[in-house]
Amino acid sequence: MANLVVSYPLHDGATFDADYYRDTHIPLVETSWGPSGLTGAEILWPADDAQPVAAMVVLRFSDAAAIDAAMGSPATGAVMADIANFTNIQPSIYRTA
Repeated sequence: MANLVVSYPLHDGATFDADYYRDTHIPLVETSWGPSGLTGAEILWPADDAQPVAAMVVLRFSDAAAIDAAMGSPATGAVMADIANFTNIQPSIYRTA
């Protein structure tokens, strides 16, 4: 199994629509990358306002090749374009083996 961990680090003026993220963006990710090998998505919400991120998500893939396939998929453009619909934060992406 391989993962992409995506976090949204807070900064002055940061906006983040948690409802849109949960109800619209993550389902878009699952629909777009499921055919490439995405096996699950787990959203991690901050415990309190003192945390340094608005949210994190662990995107689980069958293997590293599945991440490569997802990132090269024609559907990735729509996933990336949708970010502007819920936040002005530049996401940080961490890839695990």
